[in-house]
Amino acid sequence: MSSSLSDRGARGRRMLAGLLAESHLMPLEMLPARTREYAALAGLTEVVIYLRDLQGHVLRRLSGAGLTTPPAAPEDPDELVIEETVAGRAYQLGRITADDTPHAALRRWVPLLDGTERVGVMRVTVDTDDACSAEDMEALAALLALLIVRKADTSDTYARLTRTRAMGIAAEMQWNLMPERTFVDGRVAISGVLEPAYQASGDAYEYATDGPLVHLAIFDAMGHDTTAGLAVALAMGACRNARRQGAGLVEIGRAVDDVLLGQSPQARYVTGVLCCLDTRNGALSWINRGHPPPIVIRREAGGSVCLECPPAPPMGIGLGPEATVCHERLEPGDRIVLYTDGITEARRPGEREFGVDRFTDLLIRHHAAGLPVPETLRRVIHTVLDHHGGELEDDATILFCEWISPTPTPSGQAARLAGVPQRPDERDGCTATSG
Repeated sequence: MSSSLSDRGARGRRMLAGLLAESHLMPLEMLPARTREYAALAGLTEVVIYLRDLQGHVLRRLSGAGLTTPPAAPEDPDELVIEETVAGRAYQLGRITADDTPHAALRRWVPLLDGTERVGVMRVTVDTDDACSAEDMEALAALLALLIVRKADTSDTYARLTRTRAMGIAAEMQWNLMPERTFVDGRVAISGVLEPAYQASGDAYEYATDGPLVHLAIFDAMGHDTTAGLAVALAMGACRNARRQGAGLVEIGRAVDDVLLGQSPQARYVTGVLCCLDTRNGALSWINRGHPPPIVIRREAGGSVCLECPPAPPMGIGLGPEATVCHERLEPGDRIVLYTDGITEARRPGEREFGVDRFTDLLIRHHAAGLPVPETLRRVIHTVLDHHGGELEDDATILFCEWISPTPTPSGQAARLAGVPQRPDERDGCTATSG
């Protein structure tokens, strides 16, 4: 190993170790200044952090002192539109992208990825454009994303920065209840999206892993007010509680029934689909409680199929036959899609509904283009919003899960699905050449 490579590696380690050590007692507002300080040790200068807004429309600069602080330089605006900028392209594709402004030959946009959740991007100027710098940028971006997500739940600064308008009470509750929007573990790639993001009232999605099993659920409560939000919150809580006690799909649905009926006369009924995927063999089981049926998009045939199952009544009514557990066998690369009727019934006044066919066609076309799962859903939901003139009359929610492989595959296809950069040992990089 050459002395220059060894020295550069040591500087990169000092950057990460120093920032990590300070982070334990560091408020979010101090992160930009401390990041610039420690990044300079590795030859990464002018680090600027941008975080995505809730809907994935814009990237907003984390200034360290709130949105009222003027930009540090003309090239550091407070807000960047994702669809129109190089920063947005780096965010969408999940890879380091060179800046296209004049005199910016050594300036890069780097996606901030917490595991597979896209937090935002950072803009970095490097001393040297080589594999070592790329590794340092990716390592710093990964640490920043981890720190941002860890501090986000207790930071009103983060909440204000990532919102472009006021949020309703029901939506505030639901965003805090639902799991993160993207999850990939090499066996499955999962992503969820919910609109209207600021006024959602009765929709929610849920997923969790349990050894080889992956649990998926989607809920839609009757109504469009705070009571609907309370009903769906009760449904999610009952679902998790029963599932974590080992209940099967039918018993979980019954538990949701019981908790909603126990709130009478204020309770609302909730429709939903509850699924369980065995990642060892692709066996999918599900029940339908008065909800639109799931869709499976086949990898090999390139087509789609609605998974029909005798529907039981919505949860919270306490009437009707017991739910039927239905079964389907998936192949690696198949995708299961759960959605609420706000997706397919969206329409402009006087026009036809968005429809299941158009919805599935969008999913197939975007995913066939090789886009990461979360970027596919971001584009699909924006298309639905555009079809409705930007204003939905009902909540519209999608939960997307691709079964990748029976065994964890942390690189290759899993990384592509998530938009995660390659590991250093998967390319001719600093680590590979310095050993």
